[in-house]
Amino acid sequence: MSFGYDQIWNNLPFPALVVDRNQCVIHGNATAEQFVQTSQKQMMGKPLARFFGGNSVVIDTLQQAQVQKSSIAQYGVNLATSRRASLMCDLHVNFLDLESGEMLLVIQPTGVAQKMNESITHSSAARSVTAMASMLAHEIRNPLAGISGAAQLLAMDANDGDVELAEMIGQEAKRIGTLVDRFEHFSDDRPAVRNAFNIHDILDRAVRAASAGFGESIRFKKEYDPSLPDASGDSDQMLQVFQNLLKNAAEAVDPDRGVIRLRTSYQSGVKFAVSGAKRETLPLQIQIQDNGKGIPANIKDEIFEPFVSSKSNGTGLGLSLVSKIVTNHGGLVECHNLEQGTAFTLRLPIWKSNNTERT
Repeated sequence: MSFGYDQIWNNLPFPALVVDRNQCVIHGNATAEQFVQTSQKQMMGKPLARFFGGNSVVIDTLQQAQVQKSSIAQYGVNLATSRRASLMCDLHVNFLDLESGEMLLVIQPTGVAQKMNESITHSSAARSVTAMASMLAHEIRNPLAGISGAAQLLAMDANDGDVELAEMIGQEAKRIGTLVDRFEHFSDDRPAVRNAFNIHDILDRAVRAASAGFGESIRFKKEYDPSLPDASGDSDQMLQVFQNLLKNAAEAVDPDRGVIRLRTSYQSGVKFAVSGAKRETLPLQIQIQDNGKGIPANIKDEIFEPFVSSKSNGTGLGLSLVSKIVTNHGGLVECHNLEQGTAFTLRLPIWKSNNTERT
């Protein structure tokens, strides 16, 4: 099929594909290329089922349109591809030529805006912990030091039975101190320092640290886009983000069969409103996916809130801190349950030479 408006076609903000009566791709725009993470050349002539799966709602919608020989729209459906997690979308199918059976499929993601709003809410909730963190650090550390010192003195002159109790007091005081340390991460509310850094270097550092500790029995699989430009932000804070996400993934998988995949890609056209009218472009996409048991449905929508955790001994602060740091970078973090496991997806801005460092 000939297109006289290629520039308009390739600048459409939504993925659009033209398919034949056999549901094979005749043409796809640049946004569709990014959505299925496959070049337009590689899409040509391939069945849609190859990218969306044979049981996908996309295939079902096209089949309904073919049977009814009319346009069909589906709203609020969860759509996944072979290379990306589920995303809330609206689908529109229209016939271009009834005789040839050519159809136009337009995919309109609706979940990104929702996730951005959730990210702002999660960040606000994390900031609400800041004041409490400062209070805890000031009000708890002094008496905690007294308790630890008293336990040590008691242990020096105690009999065997009391020594055990004194040591227990010291251990519990140390545990409370560790919890206060974690709270203190929230008390640093300075704007993120913006510098150029390589995403893959930071991911590799996080993987090396995980492999040497909590993730020593887990297989890490990397699927990096080597052409990614530098990201903009604080590399130390982003290292903490990736370490928290890897630790979260490692705790969710079977230690003997655990696999964590790290994917990077460039997705243009995603913008995020920050600081009033200012908008950030977020083309860098990083996905950390595990093959664990997934996040329980009853807490999935609140997983980035402080004190929400699926672990019996969890504090619910790790993912909340992730959301706070990413949002402070003008980025976005979202979470999806897969058929097996969970995927956390981060979107970040790229470094531009005219960026000014914030302090």
